[in-house]
Amino acid sequence: MDDLEALHERLNILENSLKKITERNLRVEADKAWETSFLRIGFVTFITYVCTAFVFWLIGVELYMRNALIPTLGYLLSTQSLSLLRSWWISHRNS
Repeated sequence: MDDLEALHERLNILENSLKKITERNLRVEADKAWETSFLRIGFVTFITYVCTAFVFWLIGVELYMRNALIPTLGYLLSTQSLSLLRSWWISHRNS
């Protein structure tokens, strides 16, 4: 009976470990989904535009609203193109 109890103990430990790994994977997947979500990218783009326009206004840049589009579009393009670059890099790294 001791061998059976030890086996049950080991099985419980393995089940708990698997449960913790599964929970961690769900958290990591949710974090990754947030990092690449359009809501997050749109919000950061908006905040970037507002902050840039405000700073440009403070330092006296002419047409500060229009000029604030330049760094904002740079941010937006970089977030959209990095996933393509990452995919290309991974495919070429493993070949």
